[in-house]
Amino acid sequence: MTKYNIHLWISIPIVFSAGLSYGFYPNSFLEIQPETLDESNFNKAIMGLYFGFVTLWTFGVFMKSFYKPALISHVCFMLPMALGRLLSIILDGVPSDLYIYGTIGELALGVYGIWVLKSIASQ
Repeated sequence: MTKYNIHLWISIPIVFSAGLSYGFYPNSFLEIQPETLDESNFNKAIMGLYFGFVTLWTFGVFMKSFYKPALISHVCFMLPMALGRLLSIILDGVPSDLYIYGTIGELALGVYGIWVLKSIASQ
């Protein structure tokens, strides 16, 4: 683990856990209660998307050839997620504390990822 991949190490278990939560236990930590089969299907699709990113990031920390794609995908995951949540806060109001903490974490990890990309580009 280095300063250039610590954000991936932090994100892997968190995003994996969030994916499991969205897919199988959406109302355990969040105020999400799917009422239709389509809503349950949507949550499972989000879970699959999260697992796909986690897989790429895991490859990135263990295999050099996947490192840069993992970094880029990490930034492209975290920052749009955070910006979408900020837009929702502005338009819809303040969500639960867990979403607020998630937004802060996504912003921090995304910005850190940009710093890492700039750092390795200048080497």
